[in-house]
Amino acid sequence: MKRCNAIVKRLLKELIQDKRTLVLIFIAPLVILFLMNIIFNTNQSEDLKIVTYEVPQEIVSAMPDKVKIVKFASEPKNKDRAIRNHDYAAFIKYDKTQRTLEVDYSNTNPSETSAVKNILRSILIQNQMKTLITNQKALLEQLPPTMREDAIQQTKKQEKIDIKNHYLYGNADSTFFTKIEPLLIGFFVFLFVFLISGMGLLEERTTGTLQRLLFTPIRRTEIILGYVVGYGIIAVLQTLLFVFFSIKVLNLEVVGSLGLVVLINVLIALVALTMGLFISTFANSQFQMMQFIPIVIVPQIFFSGIIPLDSMASWVQIIGKFLPPSYGGEALSNVIMKDYQFSQISFDLGILLIFIIVFFILNILGLKKYRRV
Repeated sequence: MKRCNAIVKRLLKELIQDKRTLVLIFIAPLVILFLMNIIFNTNQSEDLKIVTYEVPQEIVSAMPDKVKIVKFASEPKNKDRAIRNHDYAAFIKYDKTQRTLEVDYSNTNPSETSAVKNILRSILIQNQMKTLITNQKALLEQLPPTMREDAIQQTKKQEKIDIKNHYLYGNADSTFFTKIEPLLIGFFVFLFVFLISGMGLLEERTTGTLQRLLFTPIRRTEIILGYVVGYGIIAVLQTLLFVFFSIKVLNLEVVGSLGLVVLINVLIALVALTMGLFISTFANSQFQMMQFIPIVIVPQIFFSGIIPLDSMASWVQIIGKFLPPSYGGEALSNVIMKDYQFSQISFDLGILLIFIIVFFILNILGLKKYRRV
């Protein structure tokens, strides 16, 4: 029993002396819970933006308050581009001759598509029943019971408005995974490159390889550049594998340029690479490196776009602006789902490039504690 008590005392003493472990055990879970509370506690019921063209007023007036209606005086030449650029959930056009509502769904958010479908279906049913009751009630009461049912069915057929659905992205079977799949590609590229680069540099430090390298005349800039290029090649290959697997195996539909998709993921990988190298300078073992995951990686999940930033409080959105995946995820979604061109995502790409440069410089400065040359 004394030997057991000695082991307990030794373990507790080591834990108390290890400040990083104490933070991981007691502080990190509280930070994560706090983030989850402020993110999932916000109002996520965003307004639906719908465009209408020659749609009967009784249908437009019956739309619920959460629907923001934009009326077009004329049909745009490039309807698909207008829907994508302005994030409209749907474009509704009424064909008088066919008595049909032609609905083009953006479908980049299947939940919005489903909401619009339910709204239109409910409105048409209500209008049909209202017309039936108002206009035909007196006439039906005068008919014999045997003819009444046929008259009701004929009236319904005359008043019925059909709906033709079209999808700019995906199809009727698109799910929530369709929306987050582009975001997951960027996040997993970020996660695994971060771990590989951080662990790789840490191993070279702990085995003495980095120290021996620092005894040579090589400059700190050349060292970091060598690591970035070396791990960057692996990161590019990993990125290509992720994108290829998603398209060929998971049937990811890429509306925009495949080259831009690869470029965005490569930039995300380089951000993760330089960040992983920098974070590893604060760790003395692989265990300590793993301790940074809850603090560094978990917040990236919340702000990668999987949970819409627009639905969060304004001060929470500001936090997201300081995290690389928020820019990478937005650029990926816009290219894959909305066919955005290079000029339209240049801001996001520029921010990712700034992150790479900043962490590259921080890595060079971080080597000063190993060699001041």
